[in-house]
Amino acid sequence: MAGDERKRKRWSQEVTERSNALDLEEDVFLKVDPKAVARSLKASAEASSRRKSSAFRSAMSMLTFYINRAGRNLPEARKVVLEAAKNELRELYGRPRR
Repeated sequence: MAGDERKRKRWSQEVTERSNALDLEEDVFLKVDPKAVARSLKASAEASSRRKSSAFRSAMSMLTFYINRAGRNLPEARKVVLEAAKNELRELYGRPRR
């Protein structure tokens, strides 16, 4: 039972590591510079031939997924960087900042 519980809790980690849509740079979500996070996600999304929507949507979805799945376990400083990365990603794609 404990093994099943652990497996269920780690499915989101497997998604970020083995996404069928994007091949992410290792430790992309641990970068301290929001621009570096955004540039890495953009490069991954644009290089992917498996994504099912636009590069912008794929990159933003992966970033949002990571933030949401980390939930309360995400330290505030890390959340600030990742939320800023959303705006950097929007800027890279010529979308309005929020």
